[in-house]
Amino acid sequence: MVKQRVTITNPTGLHLRPAGIFCNTASNFKCKVTFEYDNTIANAKSVLSVLGACIKKGDEIELICEGEDEDKALSEMVAAIEGGLGE
Repeated sequence: MVKQRVTITNPTGLHLRPAGIFCNTASNFKCKVTFEYDNTIANAKSVLSVLGACIKKGDEIELICEGEDEDKALSEMVAAIEGGLGE
């Protein structure tokens, strides 16, 4: 298991379009990808879970990857978030 804290930099947080990119990125990997925010753990591969977390600009989440391609998954998820998730 690998994990890393990352700050959301999108001006509008994880609304539908960036949440979709976030989930699509997570879905590219075989490993389990979750994130922790506000003492809740959510599935990063589920748009409903991501939207339900109500993550706004400046919020910090902890990405958690568990499985065979966990290192690559974590690095690509962090890169996607730091790259603005398409915004």
